[in-house]
Amino acid sequence: MQIILMEKVTNLGQLGDVVNVKSGFARNFLIPQGKAKRATEQAIAEFQSKRAELEKKQAAALAAAQAVAAKLDGLLVQITQKTGSDGKLFGSVSNANIAEALAGLGFTVERSMIRMPNGQLKQVGDYPLTVSLHSDVTANITVSVLGEAML
Repeated sequence: MQIILMEKVTNLGQLGDVVNVKSGFARNFLIPQGKAKRATEQAIAEFQSKRAELEKKQAAALAAAQAVAAKLDGLLVQITQKTGSDGKLFGSVSNANIAEALAGLGFTVERSMIRMPNGQLKQVGDYPLTVSLHSDVTANITVSVLGEAML
């Protein structure tokens, strides 16, 4: 299916690119999220008339993401969980827990933005993680999981 991108999509293209993608990807993800439209002649003409406005909006979103990344970069987030005697957690620390801890520090970060390459954290310790604020902007944070002994 041919679509026109309404914003930059990682590994797919830039704003305004007309690309071919699988129908399911377009129907189920790109179009409902407002990231793309079907590439009809009418949609392309409509896009050309709104292009400057969309580019301005995308530049503002990029600048906002860079401002948040400057504050977030190098931040140490501490999360306390119940542990056993060997330092293993009861349960695990997920991206939802990290997003909640960041919200407590005053940052609005969705849990889908937090990249955990090795999965959920199951041991006490410090873990370097990446927060993807925009397709071009990432911030590196350190999550320190602290143990709370069970009585």
